[in-house]
Amino acid sequence: MLILLPPSEGKTPAITGAPLNWSGLSFPDLNAGRAKVLEALGTVSAHEDAMALLGVGASLTEDVARNTRLLSEPAAPAHSVYSGVLYDALGYRTLTATQRRKANDAIVVISALWGALRFGDAVPAYRLSMGTVLSDVGRLATFWKPQLSAALDAETEGHLLVDCRSSTYAAAWAPPPEQTVSVNVFTETNGVRKVVSHFAKHTRGELARHLLCRRGSMPATPAHLLAATLERWEAELVPSSARKPSALNIILPPAV
Repeated sequence: MLILLPPSEGKTPAITGAPLNWSGLSFPDLNAGRAKVLEALGTVSAHEDAMALLGVGASLTEDVARNTRLLSEPAAPAHSVYSGVLYDALGYRTLTATQRRKANDAIVVISALWGALRFGDAVPAYRLSMGTVLSDVGRLATFWKPQLSAALDAETEGHLLVDCRSSTYAAAWAPPPEQTVSVNVFTETNGVRKVVSHFAKHTRGELARHLLCRRGSMPATPAHLLAATLERWEAELVPSSARKPSALNIILPPAV
């Protein structure tokens, strides 16, 4: 089983440490694409209209400035750089050593800058969304799609993929539907379902943690994933079709 996560919008910069080591990144076939995006990001971030071009506000001035010096910034494992609602709920720091090894093996983060990362890959904090259009690169989801397919299709063959990405990041790579389960989160009141956003991130993080921490083998099929999810939540499984993956719908109580 592999768990696909989006990156967090905010990042926690490393205070000290060695800079980026290209050879230490997983999926090395992506390095040429990574270098191209990193160069384009540095150029845009040095522009006088950088904030507008990157679609961020004035409070993120330092984050954008950091984009211009990523090759010299300290790098840290992805699990400590990415922060926010989903990653707080996953709680990597509070996992046992065995559970951390599981997380490092099972989690793949789909990234606008790096394409894809394992949880232990060391990278500097940066600011870039998959929805951004960069000069000389274009729309990032379009740029990464063929490269991620080439790098990940064989790497993930035979694994159940638990897809916890947002739609923006899901657009960058569509894994084979027969081995993929997308995770949706709803609330339900009087039979009426409503999609949630903040609690969707939180619940996806909790689901990832549950799958890493529960006893027994990791789920190998959509049915096994449903059974594991039902240990904690109300949920249902919508079967896959020729073009669409299965969907795991987690239903939260109205009070959430």
